Amino acid sequence: MTFFTAHRMTAIVVLIAAAAWVGTGEFSSVGSEAKAQTEATASEAEAPVAPLRTVSAVAPIFTQYAREIRLSGVTQADKQAVLAARSSGIVATLGAKQGQEVAADTLILQLEGEDVIAGVETARTALTQAKEKLTIGETLFKRGSLAELELTSRRAAASAAEGALSSAQAALDRLQLKAPFAGTVDSVAVEIGESVQQGATIATLLSLDPIVVKAEVSERDVGYVSQGSRAMVRLVNGIEMEGIIRHVSMQASDTTRTFAVEVALPNADHTIPSGMTAEVRLYADKQEAVMVPRSIITISETGDLGLRVVGQDKIASFAKVTILDDGNQGLVVTGVPKDKLVIVAGQDLVNNGDQVEVKEMTVAEALEALK
Repeated sequence: MTFFTAHRMTAIVVLIAAAAWVGTGEFSSVGSEAKAQTEATASEAEAPVAPLRTVSAVAPIFTQYAREIRLSGVTQADKQAVLAARSSGIVATLGAKQGQEVAADTLILQLEGEDVIAGVETARTALTQAKEKLTIGETLFKRGSLAELELTSRRAAASAAEGALSSAQAALDRLQLKAPFAGTVDSVAVEIGESVQQGATIATLLSLDPIVVKAEVSERDVGYVSQGSRAMVRLVNGIEMEGIIRHVSMQASDTTRTFAVEVALPNADHTIPSGMTAEVRLYADKQEAVMVPRSIITISETGDLGLRVVGQDKIASFAKVTILDDGNQGLVVTGVPKDKLVIVAGQDLVNNGDQVEVKEMTVAEALEALK
């Protein structure tokens, strides 16, 4: 084969291979892929990055807070007694007047009873005679001049005489009515010369020092109230005093499920009457808490009450809190994390796990902005 013929054969083979390659379409595919890759790279470079949402946040200020528990109550006398006649008869003496201050054992009432007085004297005389007869009998018995049976009889007579005198004295005592404790005579229901029956009301006696404010505390709050703790009481007339909790009931009311509480107030001059309306403020034990604006409180998907917080990683999250009190400046809550800021603006526009831009504010700035 000549040199010229070999070159012609090579050219023909190359031409056939080129035609086959073009027929497969790979030629256009290579150009399209390169173009598409170039366009995608350019598109990614030109696409704008979405900016992070900006929120305002403050550093929480923790304080020791004693939650205030407010109750409605009424004043009552420390002691109250309705004095009743112990026997029937005619009123001879009234030892106290309405409004009078009396000491314990002061005579309040004396009924007529000459026959009862005479009975006491008779019984006393009989006892004296019986004792003398017994003394003589014992002497005679020692000498052998008196039978033992007679001595026994005289001893029985003396004992009976003592019993008769005790009964007569008790009847005399029932004619009198004395104050069981020191206090104020609030009312007198009888007059001298009036006939009364046993059990009839004679007078009402009140002990007003201390004066006691009685209130009811809910079963939710009773655990925060303890005997001996202080309480502030504001009376309906504007007087405000500090008292001491002297009793907390251990049995709830069947109807209201509340527990009775008694607060004792000093009332030496008796200026506070019984039956006056009062507001009682009790204080729970101190807890570490934070005051936050009401507007930032939110509810989680599970129904928990809380607020949005953000840490140093600028990731927003939800913190469950417990409301201790609703004050004039905001809500007092517990459960706020110490290592995070509290979001006070934009909290409703972010979700848990969102990355945010943080604009830190002071508490004063936050309160001013939320007005």
